[in-house]
Amino acid sequence: MTVTTIVTVAGRSLLALLFILAGIAKIAGPQPFLDHMAEHHVPGGLLPLVILLELGAGTALLLGWRLPFSAGALALFCVAAAFGFHYNLADKAERTLFIKDLAIAGALMVIAAGASPAAKTAAIDPVPAAAER
Repeated sequence: MTVTTIVTVAGRSLLALLFILAGIAKIAGPQPFLDHMAEHHVPGGLLPLVILLELGAGTALLLGWRLPFSAGALALFCVAAAFGFHYNLADKAERTLFIKDLAIAGALMVIAAGASPAAKTAAIDPVPAAAER
């Protein structure tokens, strides 16, 4: 196993744990999440779908399964969360959460794009994979 493979799997696993643990937290104690959703006029009926997305796509990301779809879905979710919940950019904490969500979405987009054969031919860095070891 190459260093690149180890780092890729480790990074993907850390991102996946963020979503898996968030889904578990929502199952263990849903009320704060429901209150937050209501505060932002998001129907509480969407919480089971959010949990399913976080656990399902998070696990797929962890396992490396269907990465363009799992990472892409989580990236869209992060963008939606940023604009749906953290839009008060005058508040420093909200601004930080907004930027964090977009940064995580960016990392997930890189994973989603890197998992497709087309992305490999569109690489910016033309260094052969063998030279990375």
